[in-house]
Amino acid sequence: MKLIPLLCVVLLSAQEPAPAPVPPTPARAPAQEKPAKIAIYDAGADARADIAAALARAKDNNRRVLIQWGANGNVWCVRLYELAKKDATIAKTLQYEYDVVLVDIGAKDRNMDLAQQYGADLKGSSVPYLTVLDGAGKVLANQDTAVLEDKAANVHDAAKLLSFLRSKQAPPLKALELLAAAQAQALVEKKQVFLTFGAPWCGWCHKLEHWMATPLPKALLAKDFVISKIDVDRTLGGAELKARQGGKEFGLPWFCILDADGKLRGVSLDAEGKNIGFPYQDGEIMAFATLLSNVAKNLSLEDIDKLQRSLVDVRESDLRKQQEKERK
Repeated sequence: MKLIPLLCVVLLSAQEPAPAPVPPTPARAPAQEKPAKIAIYDAGADARADIAAALARAKDNNRRVLIQWGANGNVWCVRLYELAKKDATIAKTLQYEYDVVLVDIGAKDRNMDLAQQYGADLKGSSVPYLTVLDGAGKVLANQDTAVLEDKAANVHDAAKLLSFLRSKQAPPLKALELLAAAQAQALVEKKQVFLTFGAPWCGWCHKLEHWMATPLPKALLAKDFVISKIDVDRTLGGAELKARQGGKEFGLPWFCILDADGKLRGVSLDAEGKNIGFPYQDGEIMAFATLLSNVAKNLSLEDIDKLQRSLVDVRESDLRKQQEKERK
């Protein structure tokens, strides 16, 4: 198979990072009457498209969509936004369990038709206002945040907000059930299972998932594989399944390929026994291409070359962005 010569560029930190230590929740002080002038809402955003994208991510990752309706000029919108950033427990809950969309409503004259679509009574309520959707777009809750305020301290109550978020988060899935469903589909479609392991804090995991979901890789990989994702932090038995599939001693992301009957056909290791993770550098991309060529039944050499090229494109795009950032 022809392997494309590649230019090594180190842009990101090494794969398999350990999660950063979580700082303690800071003591809450009374809020100032006027917040700092920060623009947290984008008046020019396509809110409908942003919600649609969030729903797709939520459905794919067993998460919820949290819409925060509000406006930049509203002090309580800024306070809630800052609380969600500063309180470590709330921040982690949002990172793990929600895809957040901030929707600008201006002076209650913008995106009101969209709010009405989801049953959010913005005209009769204070802002910020919260709407929770499941991955299918079903409304699970509409919440006026006035009831989440600590009136005495003139801030939102962190405990009340956390309780609300936890009460609406998706129930955890079971890793063995996800694998069984993927194997059943692979058996019907005469394919193999491409099983990936990741976690919400893992940037390389998100990079791998995003690449696999883009049109060209998604279409080509679908020729041979049923893709199944396991979150080792949120899926019950996820870490144990990763260990069973040879990944106990390796970091994230980790992936393996199995037959429909569960036989292990390949794992994300290169010839030197190092985890490929997200194929980014020369050796990683070449090792990934070699793995695919060894296990593929329907992917052609040309298909695998295209997958290589698309991985190179990701790296080159990162390089351009980094260069643009450095020029500013």
